[in-house]
Amino acid sequence: MKLATFTQGGRTRIGVVEGEQVLDISASGTVPTEMISLIEGGEQAMDGLRQVAGKATSFPLSAVALEAPVPSPGKILAIGLNYADHIEETGLDKPKEQIWFNKQRGSVNGPYADVNMPSVSHYLDYEAELVMVIGKRAKHVPRERAHEVVFGYMCGNDVSVRDWQLATPTMTMGKSFDTHGPTGPWIVTADEIGDPHDLDFTCHVNGEEKQRSNTKHMVFDCWDQIAHLSRAFTLEPGDLIFTGTSGGVGVAMKPPVFRQVGDVMKVAFDRIGTIENRIVAEKAETLIA
Repeated sequence: MKLATFTQGGRTRIGVVEGEQVLDISASGTVPTEMISLIEGGEQAMDGLRQVAGKATSFPLSAVALEAPVPSPGKILAIGLNYADHIEETGLDKPKEQIWFNKQRGSVNGPYADVNMPSVSHYLDYEAELVMVIGKRAKHVPRERAHEVVFGYMCGNDVSVRDWQLATPTMTMGKSFDTHGPTGPWIVTADEIGDPHDLDFTCHVNGEEKQRSNTKHMVFDCWDQIAHLSRAFTLEPGDLIFTGTSGGVGVAMKPPVFRQVGDVMKVAFDRIGTIENRIVAEKAETLIA
């Protein structure tokens, strides 16, 4: 099942995507209208959704605005140096331990929304990544049960401001600028994907292929990641995990090549879909509210 957050007629709610239509499940009054609430509702909520979906009003996808499927996740966690070819192009050693950083919630962005070129930097780069959506509260999860924790999967672009990223050891600042976490276009539920470790993916910029790989090339796979993270803290429904990127990023080219205002970044994952984001100049306006 494909689950989307969409806006139509001035209202934002969740729906089921079937072909080129989105089914509006909100009118029933019996199913949550916000994604994290639906995820928290577990199988009971999903059963209710299936019952109302067949009777729901539908809209063409072209007539709605698809939003970030999880607009306000509790945590956004991302792993670094997790594909062999990406490690090689950086010239760094293969990590013995998983390298984690967080993206701030303000980075969340829609699948087709504009991405800001920061007013303070022009070292903007792309990173195509599979994103896991956590479905259950989870702590100390053994690897063999990690699949039970995943609600579904999305495309993601871990947009990175490289000079800010490299300025400090934590990388968080350079990974967390507003608009720099596009995800979507919807969540494909885990039962439809099955094993997530054989998904082809690409990243194109202005139609030119920059990245092409498969999730089987992860150094630490999805189950390793969940087992490791849950040793430290509780994972919650709606948390997002960016699972790493492959070789082909701009900063590793010789010489490095960074993005420009007007560039269009397109990330596509087999059996999930495509997100596409245009880079626009940030309006650097003071906000004190």
